[in-house]
Formats: sequence, structure tokens, C-alpha cells
Amino acid sequence: MTPELSTEPLSMEGSGAALASRTGTRGRVSRPVVAVLLPVGFAVAVLIVWEVVVRWARVPEAILPPPSAVIDQIGQNYGLILKHAVPTTLETLLAFGISIPLGVVLAAVMTWSPMVNKALYPNVVLFQLIPKIALAPLFIVWLGIGLTSRVTFSIFISFFPILVATAAGLNALPRDMLRLCRSVGASDWQVLLSVRFPTALPYLFSGMKVAVTLAIIGIVVGEFIASQEGLGYLILFASSRQQTDLCLACIVVLCAVGLALYGSVVLCERVFKYWFGE
Repeated sequence: MTPELSTEPLSMEGSGAALASRTGTRGRVSRPVVAVLLPVGFAVAVLIVWEVVVRWARVPEAILPPPSAVIDQIGQNYGLILKHAVPTTLETLLAFGISIPLGVVLAAVMTWSPMVNKALYPNVVLFQLIPKIALAPLFIVWLGIGLTSRVTFSIFISFFPILVATAAGLNALPRDMLRLCRSVGASDWQVLLSVRFPTALPYLFSGMKVAVTLAIIGIVVGEFIASQEGLGYLILFASSRQQTDLCLACIVVLCAVGLALYGSVVLCERVFKYWFGE
């Protein structure tokens, strides 16, 4: 028997949905890949051009060494660089860890009390307008040449983004939500802890991303001025001996430390978003 041919029109809805699903899946997969490949590819291209131009122009290594010489320095002096990278990283973590509760608590107090906000916020902004590098030697005079001065200076320049971002997030609560909290008899502290703070978490992490980079800058500046250890000290020592390749090797390690700290903040942000169901 000859099979009967269906005279009904073919349905495109199912095939279209399947095609859209496959396209969407490929898009979701390709976007993270592109986000990684583009900056990595650009960086590799810059390094290749740098290597070729320096060798073609025969630029002295004391002025600008090729990337291969910098990589050789990292391999040859790995132990020395690692020895100085450890105190820089630990002091950065200490300063950043103190700046987080300091900025959050000040932002909470300023949000809870309008009078404290009016009295404190303009002065904090005024202090931030002062060039930080100009104050670094004073921290050495006040607190000595040890860890205390470097960590305090780093806290001084890194807590402000956390304070401003957290204060903006705490004040971003919609008025309707605030009226609802008042209608059920919630106190100011209950609203602050249970409603305002979860709302402010994205703002807080935005401030932390800026603060972690400033924290490492503050530590390195302190090591430039007065220190016997740390990557800042090693950079200063290498530059005094015109070892530009060693200076750049230390800077590469500093970039790696900064990226690791920044990535840790991003990871914590994703964990908190998953925790709060966002």
C-alpha cells in the first residue's frame, strides 16, 4: 500500500522553538568564552608587538626590556619575588579586611541618623579631596616605619569607596517598601538590618571592588617610603640598580595579586547573590 501523504501544513512553531533554544544555548556558552578570549588575545598581541619592536629597535634593557626578559626574571628570582609578595599580600588583606566593617558601620550610622550624616559626611569628603600621596610621609612620622603605618594609610584610602557605595545602597530602599515596614511596626534598626542591608549588597560589593585595588596601592606606596620588605621595596631597590626587568617582574606579580584579590571579591558577590536568591 502507498502511504498517505499528510495535507496538513507543517508546524514551524516547534522547530522554531528548538532552533531558538539551540541558538540561545550557544549564545550563553559563547559570551563567557568571548569575554575571556578578547582581553587575553589583546594582551598577547600587545606583548608580541612589544617584543618585536624592542628587539628591532635595539632598545637597551635598562630602559625597556622585552617581555621575554621579564619572564626570565620571574623564573630566575621566583623565590625572592615570592618572599616579598607575601607581606604585601597579607598587609593588603589586613587593610582591606578592616576597611570593610569600618565603611559599612559608618554608612549604617550615617543612614540611621540624619544629624550624624550632616556632621560626618562633608568632613569625610573633605579628607578624601586631599592628595593621598602627600599624606603618606605623615603616617610614617606619626606611626613609624612598621606595618602599622602602611596598613593605616591603606585603610585611609580604601574605606571611602565602601562608605559611599554602602550609604548609597542603604538609601536606595523604595519608599513603598519603607512605608510597608513602618506599617508592620518595624523599628529603624530592624529596617536597617533586615531590609536596607540586603538591598545595599550590590552597592557594597561595587565599593569593595574599588577598595581592594586602592588597598594594594596604599600598601605599595607605604613600602616605597619606608620598608625593608614587600614588592614596593623590591621595585625601589631594583630601580636604584637599573634592573628594569626585575621592576617589571615585580609589577607583573603585583597585577597577579590584584587580580586574585579582585576575583575573590567577585566570587564572594556571586555567593551572596546565590544565598539571597538573586
